Amino acid sequence: VQLQASGGGLVQAGGSLRLSCAASGRTFGYYVMGWFRQAPGKEREFVAAIRWSGGNTYYADSMKGRFTISRDNAENMVYLQMSSLKPEDTAAYYCALAVRHSPSYYYTGAYDYWGQGTQVTVSS
Repeated sequence: VQLQASGGGLVQAGGSLRLSCAASGRTFGYYVMGWFRQAPGKEREFVAAIRWSGGNTYYADSMKGRFTISRDNAENMVYLQMSSLKPEDTAAYYCALAVRHSPSYYYTGAYDYWGQGTQVTVSS
């Protein structure tokens, strides 16, 4: 499986961006797709996730109400709509795919495949 993230860029505080993640290769048996982010000098942290079947969504508390994750099963795409962006949202954003069951999808170890990351920079 290959994951290709795109859509990052430079935006002013309060602005919006939509990230996309395209999955290719294996196109079956997806459990959950998620987004994580990593700022310089910090650990990679959970942002949001969505179940491939059923569409249940999960968010980190600091992203609730500002970020929305969605998917397009037919196109094997996952999106992260980000609004009301803050300078502290500046990070490299990574999409990830889990193809097995896990008791939690809030941590990196639950995911089997990772995209290359797309940089989001929010200026104040």
